[in-house]
Amino acid sequence: MPAQKTGNRKSSASSKLALFVATRKGLWVMKSDSARKRWKLEGPKFLGQIINHAVLDPRDKRTLLVSASTGHLGPTMHRSTDGGRTFKEVKQPPAFAKVPEGADGKKGRSVGHTFWLTPAHANEPNVWYAGTSPQGLFRSEDGGNTWAPFSYINDDPQYREWMGTVQDGTPDGPKMHSIIVDPRDPKHMYFGMSGGGVHETVDGGATWKVLIDGMEVVEGFGFDPKLPTFHDPHCLRMCPSNPDRIYQQNHCGIYRIDRPSNTWARIGRSMPKKVGDIGFPLVVHPRNDKTAWVLPMDGTQVWPRVSPDGKPAVYVTRNAGKSWQKQNAGMPKAQAWWTVKRQAMTGDACDPVGLYFGTTSGEVWMSRDEGGKWSRIAEHLPEIYAVEIAAL
Repeated sequence: MPAQKTGNRKSSASSKLALFVATRKGLWVMKSDSARKRWKLEGPKFLGQIINHAVLDPRDKRTLLVSASTGHLGPTMHRSTDGGRTFKEVKQPPAFAKVPEGADGKKGRSVGHTFWLTPAHANEPNVWYAGTSPQGLFRSEDGGNTWAPFSYINDDPQYREWMGTVQDGTPDGPKMHSIIVDPRDPKHMYFGMSGGGVHETVDGGATWKVLIDGMEVVEGFGFDPKLPTFHDPHCLRMCPSNPDRIYQQNHCGIYRIDRPSNTWARIGRSMPKKVGDIGFPLVVHPRNDKTAWVLPMDGTQVWPRVSPDGKPAVYVTRNAGKSWQKQNAGMPKAQAWWTVKRQAMTGDACDPVGLYFGTTSGEVWMSRDEGGKWSRIAEHLPEIYAVEIAAL
């Protein structure tokens, strides 16, 4: 499917927007005027709770799910049916199936937190999917109030082996993320596991296949690239204008796949060598499948998880990864040692596209012109875990 070119038309923001800013200490909401020039910061909600993800359902624009960790009380989920004015704790948050007594060699698992939330296909208005830490896939059919596990994934011995152990995951735990539903077919889905690779189903989750050909693994440790265990995708994004094209930010580079091919191409090699192609977030253009944005971080051996040399910058490709251009106008030029987590960068559907990201230092930045110029629209918040945009 060919991408649609956007040209140089004037901004056509058709409605006010809301940014849901999930942080280490609560949820904040930022609401814009129709020109995206003025933003009002509201909150906090759930002060003191770790908010891992907050997503407003685009199908009804009323249901808001908020994944939270509450310290010694454990993980939970809050649900609003009035756009965030009021909340109730969900009846049954994601939880792994209990291991039967006397099960030979089986070990039970408990959900550390729900990391990722995805509304399902438009034809399934009450269905949601959730990914957890440690890795688990869950489905809700009542708007997020109760959740059921995908036993084929969560309890399958092969998948459990690919998931590795807690020590194999990221510093804040191994996780399932980037749950993507094909807008053309509700039974066609993808997800990523850190670690564990990329996986695809074409039958609604009854069966899955591995999709890791072409992806690289960390060198020097004897890791076998044929085994999903050693693959660490950070973020997957499907192009709305061409669902056969998916971009991926990985622990080992930036990739693109064009289905029906089963092989990923590493398109990050064209990034500046001093910067590299290691990072967490990735955003794709809503109308042009050749355009994507990344925000690299320091990928040296010690992995300090900061901006390269303390100089943050977004990079954009407008030719599907053949080349990349720096976009840092308005950003700090030095001594800015923050970075951006995989869920903390997003884009709206306006023309030109607005881009947004939240930093580990509690700042929210935006660009109204597809990355041409950046401005800080919030500061002094707790560490930001996720940023999601919604039209009101």
